[in-house]
Amino acid sequence: MENTRFIQGMEQLKAIDGKGGENVIKSLEDIAPDLGKFIVAFAFGDIYTREGLTTEEREMITLSSLLTAGGCEPQLEVHIGGALNVGISPEKVIETFLQCIPYTGFPKVLNAVFVAKKVFAERELIQS
Repeated sequence: MENTRFIQGMEQLKAIDGKGGENVIKSLEDIAPDLGKFIVAFAFGDIYTREGLTTEEREMITLSSLLTAGGCEPQLEVHIGGALNVGISPEKVIETFLQCIPYTGFPKVLNAVFVAKKVFAERELIQS
């Protein structure tokens, strides 16, 4: 069962976050390998594989949650890339962030928008 969760999680991680997600897991191998396993098996193996929401909806919720938490800019960078990978447009990413202004405030939204700007520029979706 545990191995199946990890295998399904790795499939989801690769499909959504591509190299960005894999790099996060690899970066933990020498310091906290179990943390990488937990992320893969639980977040991607258990949560992302549930029925009821599309992958796109899950990524939009993830973006909103990371923005709201604040201080999660590295994770936002990976998940903005994931949102783009699953077909969410740059405009929809920004609109998702704008929706958070009344609930989290301008500073957190500004931080998220600047991370999005970096990701969009790296993918040549905007001029940097």
